[in-house]
Amino acid sequence: MKKELIITIILAIPALNGCGIYTHYQRPEGLPTDSLYRDIPAGEDTTSLASLSWRELFSDPQLVKWIELGLEQNTDLQTAQLKVEEAEATLLSAKLAFLPSVSLSPEGSLSSFDGSKATKTYNLGASASWELDIFGSQRNAKESARALLEQSKAYQQAVQTQLIATIADTYYSLLKLDKQLIITRQTVENWQKNVRMTSALKRAGQADEAAVTQAEANRLEAEASILTLERQIHELENSFSTLLGMVPGDIERGEISNQDFPADMSVGIPLQLVSKRPDIRQAEYNLASAFYATNQARSAFYPSIVLGGSAGWTNSAGSMIINPGKFLATAIGSLTQPLFNRGANIAQLKIAKAQQEEAKLSFQQALLNAGSEVNDALVKYQTARDKAGLFEKQIASLEKAYESTSLTMLYGNTTYLEVLTAQQSLLSAQLTQVANRFMEIQGVINLYQALGGGRE
Repeated sequence: MKKELIITIILAIPALNGCGIYTHYQRPEGLPTDSLYRDIPAGEDTTSLASLSWRELFSDPQLVKWIELGLEQNTDLQTAQLKVEEAEATLLSAKLAFLPSVSLSPEGSLSSFDGSKATKTYNLGASASWELDIFGSQRNAKESARALLEQSKAYQQAVQTQLIATIADTYYSLLKLDKQLIITRQTVENWQKNVRMTSALKRAGQADEAAVTQAEANRLEAEASILTLERQIHELENSFSTLLGMVPGDIERGEISNQDFPADMSVGIPLQLVSKRPDIRQAEYNLASAFYATNQARSAFYPSIVLGGSAGWTNSAGSMIINPGKFLATAIGSLTQPLFNRGANIAQLKIAKAQQEEAKLSFQQALLNAGSEVNDALVKYQTARDKAGLFEKQIASLEKAYESTSLTMLYGNTTYLEVLTAQQSLLSAQLTQVANRFMEIQGVINLYQALGGGRE
């Protein structure tokens, strides 16, 4: 009877597989994969900034050196690599579940009754068991483990992308602060000249004490700004060192005025985000894993079939001692049908379905977040780029005003105080220009990261 039942079940495998016990994951329909960008020209090139390796995007040799060091020593990235290795081991275990389990069980005994001659018995045998994966439980477990492996790889890539972007952002922050420190020190010198000039005018009766006091206050404010900038640089160097996995120290770096980037900032098409953004791939693989977990929960409603057997040599067959030993083999087939745990199986299936739906929503939200980040980064870059042209014109005008004021002073039509004022306006505009240049660079970094860049 049992044999007939097993045969019947085996013949029914094709029909059962068609009932959804084991099906392959398919991306859900209705997700916003084609409409994530706004204000992008209709004929946008499919080439994306993310297609560039980070070595092509960042040309500063000092920055390249620090990124290489960070990829080698950063502890978060090393932890992500270990998670990949753990997932690989889990997948290997799931694959090995398809193979029969074999065990050796040799045993022997020596017995004597009431001083009689000792009797030696032995059993040299091996046993094996193999569960037939008729209802896809093991296949679903394997595919779930495979999805988790890909998820861990995507997580590793996400950590790497974030690390590269953070290193670059911190590096350029240092360059910005360096330039602002130079300009601020020049500003202090300018206010010192202003204080001396105002004091001289006071002695000549052409200025009052309030003017001198105000000039001195402006000088002190500029000197306080120097201290603040020096503190920020020191703290940022410490954070940068920690990020690279090394003790705090000085950071070798270039100048912000010497930084170049590719002229083309194409974002490609929205669908590319699904394949390039590691966090989106991570979210989708999590959904795939939940999908297979749901299938595995369904398979728990169906019986399990296990084939087993043993073989070996023994000199003890029942109550008889036979020497030499004889070969003995047995084969067993068993079928287990769940009866009284159906309620628990139903509950587990409901949990699996809910978790799958949660994973789908997380995947959808990851797509929306990615689209928003691309849009924000693109607007940030374009705005800073447009403002850069305006600042260049402003500074050119202020430089001309400073030169004109300086020349006019030689002929006695302009005071030295007016010259200092023109110079101070120029320095203030240069500070703003440096901040905008950093915002432009930051827009490039954010856009590169948002599009899924960060590969070798």
